[in-house]
Amino acid sequence: MPRILLKLSGEALMGKAGESIDPAFVQALAQDIRAARDYGAQIAVVVGGGNIFRGATGAALGMERTSADQMGMLATVINSLAMQSALEGCGVPTRVLSAIPMVQVAEPFVQREAVRHLDEGRVVIFAAGTGNPYFTTDTAASLRAAEIHADLLLKATKVDGVYDDDPKKNPAAQRFVTLSYDEVLQRGLGVMDLTAITLCRDNRIPLCVFSILERGALVAILKGEPRGTTIGKA
Repeated sequence: MPRILLKLSGEALMGKAGESIDPAFVQALAQDIRAARDYGAQIAVVVGGGNIFRGATGAALGMERTSADQMGMLATVINSLAMQSALEGCGVPTRVLSAIPMVQVAEPFVQREAVRHLDEGRVVIFAAGTGNPYFTTDTAASLRAAEIHADLLLKATKVDGVYDDDPKKNPAAQRFVTLSYDEVLQRGLGVMDLTAITLCRDNRIPLCVFSILERGALVAILKGEPRGTTIGKA
């Protein structure tokens, strides 16, 4: 049974409606996760908070960085609860595990408990990043993937892979089918931050970047169908 970690940006939850959280889009995403679970995968999720508040942006506007990052971590908890509600609404047992203790709304993150929930068929949503300022949710995703011994880290974006230039600005931009971790770092492709990519490389966790807008993409990837850009060893 493959164990995957799905990294969602907070902006992904906005869908096309432009709201901070688009309930219809989140419900459709929950159906995709359910289909992947029904196919046989154990699934963990990390959700960013950029649709509500981004710590780095707050710091750039003059906020104290630690406080700004803590606000961003709390934003990920809101998104995680929205994702949990949508998943349980379509019959998927789910647990939110938070790196910041808040026992009224989520279980505290404990590695062994996370693995137990996955083994028992629950979708596990990791909230509040790493619980530390100055670390991105991409790094949190790579860290949690290593801790649960994930077979694959999936990064869902609004484009269908990694390009050599911004495809929204440059129609001639070329999509990579495969890359190595070192190529990502050397080219400065910005797939994930340096710490996140290094964690994946050092722990030999393959990474697939794909479009969150394509319904059924999760199951297609599990079936081995080509989607997006795959990143691994050279």
